[in-house]
Amino acid sequence: METVSHDGRETAYEVFDHDATGPTVLCVHGSGGTRDVWRGQTRLADDHPVVTVDLSGHGDSEDVDADAGPETLGAYADDVVAVAEQTDADVLVGNSMGGAVALRVALAREYPLSGLVLAGTGPRLPVMDDLLVWLAEDFDRAVEFLHEPGRLFHDPDERSVAASRETMRATGRAVTERDFRSCHTFDVRDRLGEIAVATLALVGEHDKLTPPAYHETFHERIPDCELGVVEDAGHLAMLERPTAVNEAVRSFLDRAV
Repeated sequence: METVSHDGRETAYEVFDHDATGPTVLCVHGSGGTRDVWRGQTRLADDHPVVTVDLSGHGDSEDVDADAGPETLGAYADDVVAVAEQTDADVLVGNSMGGAVALRVALAREYPLSGLVLAGTGPRLPVMDDLLVWLAEDFDRAVEFLHEPGRLFHDPDERSVAASRETMRATGRAVTERDFRSCHTFDVRDRLGEIAVATLALVGEHDKLTPPAYHETFHERIPDCELGVVEDAGHLAMLERPTAVNEAVRSFLDRAV
């Protein structure tokens, strides 16, 4: 693990590089998660250096004092830019809230990107009212709800589910609620035409949290956007089907970046 200092805090990240020569890929996790969600994508490091980041308040990164909503997403975008500058990363891969953060960087930061992978995310990320209440008042219920069949996962092994639960509990109620409330405010549907880098919209076949229709919107409105579907996977396709996700990302980078 390494850290970078910026904006009065330390942000943790890891670099995986097997003497690769392709563009550097920076992976951004979703709500309540950590960089560990991308462990399967470290296999890309034979072809592309891979960087995984803990956003503020997650994993080994210091937290930030920010209100839920655009302020939090802006702070997370600062985390990503700081790590990207430190590692020369020029491709962002974002899942769920991480996709919102990647889009925030693409639309509101003067950082040179050569590619985006929007994986299990959307141009807006509404959260059901009951879940917002549980996140505030009954965190255990919220965690269990998200880990019921057909939500974060489609058909996972129990080890992956247990690890995901533990990660969310370790992140804690306050940060996880802030994440979901920030997602609930996010909406860039009217700005997708401004994205000027090659993009891959990649969705699990059975993703019910950010369904295929969200990714079809990316495909239709981002000028240079491919659409990919990961079969037999849900919202966290990179954990359920890491080989298929890696093949899709590698193929996209070889063609477009």
